Amino acid sequence: MTAHTPQERHSLQQAAPTLPASPVPPPPARRPPVLATPGQILGAAAALAREWAPQAPARDRERRLPWTEIEAYSASGLWGITVPQAHGGPGADAWTLAQTIATVSAADGSLGHIPQNHFYALEVLRVGGTEAQQRFFHGRVLQGERFGNALSETGHRDYRRRTRLERSGSGWVLHGRKSYCTGAIFAHWIPTQAMQQLDDGREASVIAFVPRHAPGVTVEDDWDGMGQRVTGSGSVALDGVRVEPEWIVPFQASFERPTAIGPFAQIMHAAIDLGIGEGALQAALPFIRTRARPWIDAQVEHATDDPLTLHAVGDVDLRLRAARAMLRRAARFVDTARHAPDEDAVAAASVAVAEARALAHRAGLLAANKLLELGGTSATAAEHGFDRFWRNVRTHTLHDPVRWKYHAVGNYLLNGTRPPRHGAL
Repeated sequence: MTAHTPQERHSLQQAAPTLPASPVPPPPARRPPVLATPGQILGAAAALAREWAPQAPARDRERRLPWTEIEAYSASGLWGITVPQAHGGPGADAWTLAQTIATVSAADGSLGHIPQNHFYALEVLRVGGTEAQQRFFHGRVLQGERFGNALSETGHRDYRRRTRLERSGSGWVLHGRKSYCTGAIFAHWIPTQAMQQLDDGREASVIAFVPRHAPGVTVEDDWDGMGQRVTGSGSVALDGVRVEPEWIVPFQASFERPTAIGPFAQIMHAAIDLGIGEGALQAALPFIRTRARPWIDAQVEHATDDPLTLHAVGDVDLRLRAARAMLRRAARFVDTARHAPDEDAVAAASVAVAEARALAHRAGLLAANKLLELGGTSATAAEHGFDRFWRNVRTHTLHDPVRWKYHAVGNYLLNGTRPPRHGAL
C-alpha cells in the first residue's frame, strides 16, 4: 500500500465521488486574513453582525440555511482566531472569543452558535493532539476550512457512545450515527466522537477528524427544533468511513487529567445566551419608543414614561450587564487554566464558567420574554420576528441543564468538592 501524507490523502478524498444528502461546502476561495489583535477581531465581528441582523427574521422564518453568511464568516478570519501564535494564528484569549460569539449571537443566535463546535474541536486538538496534528489542522483552518461536529447520539437513555472505530489494514473504519451535529452541514471536517479499542484491549473515547466529503459520510438536514433553526444541527451517518491514524485525537484522556476543555466549551455557550439576550434588548428599545403603548393605569401618554416599563427595562439591562461581567471574570479563570492546568485552576475555571452560564441563562430568557411583554400584542406580529429571540435562547439553554450548574457551584463552595471534568461543565 502506497503511503501518503495527510495532505495527499485529503486531496485524494476530495476527488472521491459522494452523494450526500446535503451539499458539500466548496473549498475556500482564498486564504482568510489573520486578525492579529482583539480590536481587529471584535471589529470584524461587529461589521458582520451589522450586515446579518436585518435578514435574521427572514432566515428564521424561511428556515434558510446561511450558506453565504458562513462563507463570509470564515473568510473574515474569525474562525481562525484561537489558532496559537506558534502556528500562525493570533491565539485569541477567552474573553475575546466570548465577545465575538456574543456579538454575532445578538444579530442572529444561529450564526453565533454554528462555530462553537469548531472552536471546541480546536481546543481538543490543542490539548490532546500531537505537534504534527496541530500543525496540519491549524494550517487547514488558517486556509479557511471549517470544523463541524458529530458528538451526540440519541435513541438510548445512557450517555455511552455506540459509534466505533474499527481497525482496517493500516487505518481505521468508522461506523455510527450522530444527532444534533451543529455546523456539520457547513463543515469541511467533521470531528466525530467514537470508541476505539487500544492496543492493551481497553476502549477509549477519541475524536476522529473526518473529511466532510469522504465516502460513507451522509449529512442530513433534519433538524426541526423550534429555535436555532438555521444552525444546521442535523444528523450524520457514518457507514464504513475510512479514517487515517493521523486524524485521530485522544478525547477521554484529556479529561482524565486536568485540562480546560470543559470550561472553554461552556464559556462559549454562556456567550451565546448572553448575546441573544442582548439582541432582544436591542430590538425592544426602539419598538417600545415608537410602537408600544403605556398601560391605562400608568396615566401617561407614552410607553417610555410608564413606570413599570422603565423598571422592567432597567432590570433587564442590569441583569445582562451582570451576566457580561461574570462572563469576563470567567474568561480570566479559563485563560489561567489553559496556560497552567492543574486540579485547582481547572476546578476554579469550571465553577466561574458555571456561574456565568447560569446568570446568562436567566438574563437571556428574561430579555427575550420582556421584549414581547413590553412590546405588547403588536410585538407578536410575524413581520417583526421577535419570537425568534425567545425560541432561540430557550432552545439553546437546553444544551445542558442549568440546574446542575447551581449544584456544582454550591458543592464547590460549601463542601470544597471539585466539579466533574467533562465538556458539559
